Amino acid sequence: MAQSAEHITPKSHLEILNEALGSGATMQIRRMLNGLPAADAAHLIDSSPPNIRAVLWQLVDSENEGDIIQYLSDEVQAQFLRQMDAEEVAAITEGLEADDVADILQQLPDRVIREVLDSMDHQDRIRVEHILTYDEYSAGGLMNTDTITVRPNITLDVVLRYLRRHEELPAMTDSLLVVNRNDQFIGALPLRKLLVSDPSVTVREIMDTDVEPIPANMSQRDVANLFERHDWVSAPVIDENQTLLGRITIDDVVDVIREESDHSLMSMAGLDEDEDTFASVRSTIPRRAIWLGINLLTAFIASGVINLFEATIEKVVALAVLMPIVASMGGVAGTQTLTVVIRGMAMGQIQRNNSRWLINREMLVGAINGLIWAGIVALAAGLWFQDPVIGGVIAAALVINLVTAGLAGAVLPLVLKSLKIDPALAGGVVLTTVTDVVGFMSFLGLATYFYA
Repeated sequence: MAQSAEHITPKSHLEILNEALGSGATMQIRRMLNGLPAADAAHLIDSSPPNIRAVLWQLVDSENEGDIIQYLSDEVQAQFLRQMDAEEVAAITEGLEADDVADILQQLPDRVIREVLDSMDHQDRIRVEHILTYDEYSAGGLMNTDTITVRPNITLDVVLRYLRRHEELPAMTDSLLVVNRNDQFIGALPLRKLLVSDPSVTVREIMDTDVEPIPANMSQRDVANLFERHDWVSAPVIDENQTLLGRITIDDVVDVIREESDHSLMSMAGLDEDEDTFASVRSTIPRRAIWLGINLLTAFIASGVINLFEATIEKVVALAVLMPIVASMGGVAGTQTLTVVIRGMAMGQIQRNNSRWLINREMLVGAINGLIWAGIVALAAGLWFQDPVIGGVIAAALVINLVTAGLAGAVLPLVLKSLKIDPALAGGVVLTTVTDVVGFMSFLGLATYFYA
């Protein structure tokens, strides 16, 4: 029996698509794209080279474009949006949730955003404009204004009759939000309580008043941490006057968590989290060339340190053989510390009151690991070159560099953050420079002292 489209894995879809592209089966591709869930269709488009993406997008039926475009990566999404006029953008965003529309509009120039908003109906325009007033990476920019609110003094029977007037509830609705006459948030009425409680009791009697609303200016990273900590499905968003603005749902938080993970991973290589896997050669070269240039500059700094000890290296050739060991061990140890600290910062675990303990811990770990491996390397180097002095020199340099690596790996993210510089982006290259310079300086400096 043939396998239905819903039960084929994304990998199978990709294989079928490639086969169809190879055979020129355009109608088969059209049926596949428009028959898949929007997220899977977007995944296929994202997973294709640029020239094929253009073909696939042309095969998407117009009524499906809005559903699919919201799931595309930001870069691919922007490529398609740049080819549309304001009326086309307004048409494909019709029916989407306000927060998804806002995300799409933020890919466009201000002039086009204004034209798209002008072409919307009044209610949709008000909702989207409200979200656009907040920073894209804040709770206000993440929220959706589609909420169901009730007053605390009405009975549950009235609430149930009110809900039956809706064709459907907003997606991810696990609670109704309770507000006063000034639309200030005062609590939440969980559906699990509403459906099993006596219809004659009032909302006030069974609502939860210990629900923690989210300030609109809170960063999306902090929002994600709260959702993870409390296992929320949704959470209300308020302004500085406690007025209810909207709600954030778990599906948007999952996107934030994925973006933060991508950011941490890609930043280590100096790349943007929206880096397109199948970007063209022309757009890929400048992005990578800039970071390569920065790394080249730091490499020259390390080479300059080595050049200071040229005479010593000429006298003791073994130093050139052993230098990479000192630099490599320091680099690995520093990267371990850096990764742990950046992760702790992302999770909101590192504050001023516990940072000193963490720095001391990392220095102690570096010192102990340095002593352990210094003994092993000293023995190996001494036997290799039949020179106990060179073994002692590299052992001392390893200890110095691993302690420095622990200190730098813990302190650098904190310093960079205080300077408003992304630690994930800049931490790696600065750390590598520090461990290389300290490693070469200590190793070659000690060697010059003992062999001079």
